[in-house]
Parts: sequence; structure tokens; C-alpha cells
Amino acid sequence: MKKLCTAAGFLAAVLFWTTAAFAAPQPAAHSAILLDADTGSVLFAQNEHDRSLIASTTKIMTGYLAAQYGALQKTVTVPPEAVGVEGSSLYLKAGETVTREMLLYGLMLQSGNDAAAALAIDCAGSLDAFVRQMNDTAQKLGLTDTHYGNPHGLDAEGNYSTAYDLAVLTAHALQNETFRTVVASKYAAFETRTFANHNKLLWRYDGAIGVKTGFTKKAGRILVSAAMRGGRTLIAVTINDSRDWQDHAAMLDYGFSRYQSTVLLRADQPIAVAANGAILFASAPQDVVFPLAENEQIKISYLLPKNVYSARKGKTAGFAVLTLDGTAIAATPLVWCSDYESLRR
Repeated sequence: MKKLCTAAGFLAAVLFWTTAAFAAPQPAAHSAILLDADTGSVLFAQNEHDRSLIASTTKIMTGYLAAQYGALQKTVTVPPEAVGVEGSSLYLKAGETVTREMLLYGLMLQSGNDAAAALAIDCAGSLDAFVRQMNDTAQKLGLTDTHYGNPHGLDAEGNYSTAYDLAVLTAHALQNETFRTVVASKYAAFETRTFANHNKLLWRYDGAIGVKTGFTKKAGRILVSAAMRGGRTLIAVTINDSRDWQDHAAMLDYGFSRYQSTVLLRADQPIAVAANGAILFASAPQDVVFPLAENEQIKISYLLPKNVYSARKGKTAGFAVLTLDGTAIAATPLVWCSDYESLRR
């Protein structure tokens, strides 16, 4: 019989750490939400399903659709309908040629209403056709309290959403690599224009990755932000919030403080699991991040074959399962740490 590797202890490889705890946020917003983009879990909510005007956060849907169209180097001739749109502007001129990429950056960083109109017409042929696509996409994503009346977010009775729907939309949009790159950019320079992102959190908050500001007198200050730490992405939304920068930092801090990272098993760390009194298993590395509330219990259990007569190093032998209060939240394969042949009689 070949000698097997020595166990370091049954649960010796389980380590924990947690960030400092933060108090539950108290935003000044009419409605707010903090969403885990990876799981869809709501970590904090306040009037999250109240329908409201959403100002330029409308451009999250516009930018998401434009990013999906791709062809960012395509040359676009600015149509007359995109010139002179009120509010924030790139000051486009009719007949001017620009790239779709420049329009997309101008849309999301400088919040150009004329860029929104130009993109809509370029992508769908007309403003009305693009707005129909916006609403069709909202339905497909399950945004039941969202309706679009235009691609830029100027106040209109038929242009509204909720904190919850904005967060869900943003979670989908961030899965698009182009959209994610654009909204995370602090600056963008093109041949005729340079843009600076209006989202101050990109400079002020560690891990911030976007997403969009919005304001009209009637809608108030609206902010959708996202941040990523330790592989976890959180999305915060506030609607009609006079202190949105401060509130978003507090909401995101609270959200990240609720997560605990666990190294389930270290690479090549043997664990003392035996079958027939002699078999040892080793695990591939496994990092798990999960929300941990007070009094929740973390346990590791092993799914193993009952009888083993031979093994080959590196071959899967079973699974280690991490459970949180009885619910499985992760599993990692267990592999043989050495070859093994039993003595058969």
C-alpha cells in the first residue's frame, strides 16, 4: 500500500474575515434601493416600487441598447431632429459626422440629450421606433413599473420608473462589456470633443464602476451607482435625494459590510476525510462570498464514495459542500492527493 498524505486537521483550512460593520443607511431620498447585482438580493429598500420621473437615468436603457447594437466605429451623420434638444448637450450640428462611440460616451459621461436622440435615430431609424425598443426591452427584463416616452429622460408623463426597476436594469446593463467600460470611464477624448464623467463617485468611492446621474427640477436629483469589491458588485439607486453622493457612499459601505469572505479550502490542503479507514482527500481552492446575518451558522459537509479500492492523484473523489443555516451556498470538488491501491484479499 502506498503512503497517503498526512491530514492537517478536519476543518483547519476554513478561515473567515469580515469588514467593519456599518449601520443601516438612512437616505434622504423619496425612494432608494441597494441591490446585489450578482444574486439579485435586495440589501436595503425604501419605497422602491414607487413610480417616479427618472430624468437622465433614462439613458441607462438608451446606452444599454446602443451598446448592444455595437459597430462603435460606424460614422453617424447627425440628423436635424437631434440638434437643439433642450437640457444637457454635446452641441451637435446637423450634418456633422461623428462616430457611434463618441455619441455613446457623450450620452453616458456628459449626459447629452442630443446624443440620445442621435443614437436613437441611428440605431432604430426614428425616435419612435427606438422608444418602442426601449419599452419592449423593459418588458422582457420584467420591469413592470417602467415606461419610456423618450430616449433622454426629459420630463414626460409616459417616462417613469422605480428605484427597483432601475437597479434591475443596471444589473443587466453591466453585463454588457461595452456599457460597463463606458460608464466606468472618468474621461473620454475624441477628435472634436472631450468628456468628463458627471459621476463623482468614480473619484470619491473606492471600487466605484459607474453608472448615471440625473436631474430635472420636477424629478429632483437621481443617482444610480455601482461599485465592486472582492468580486461582489452592488448597485445603489436613489430618487429625489438632495444628498445623493453622501447617501450612496453610506449605502454601499453598508452593503459591503454585510458580506463575509470565506476560504472554503486552500489549494492542495489535505483534509481528514477517510473511507475504509485509510483514504484522504484534498481540495481545489474555493473562495466563497456570502451575506452573513447574526446567528447564522456555517457548516462544511462532504459527499464521498462509500467504498474505494483504488485512486489516481488529481481525480475527483467527491465534493465539499458549504451550507449557511441549512442552505447550500457553494460546493467544490475534492480530489485525490495521491495514488492509492488497497490490499485485496
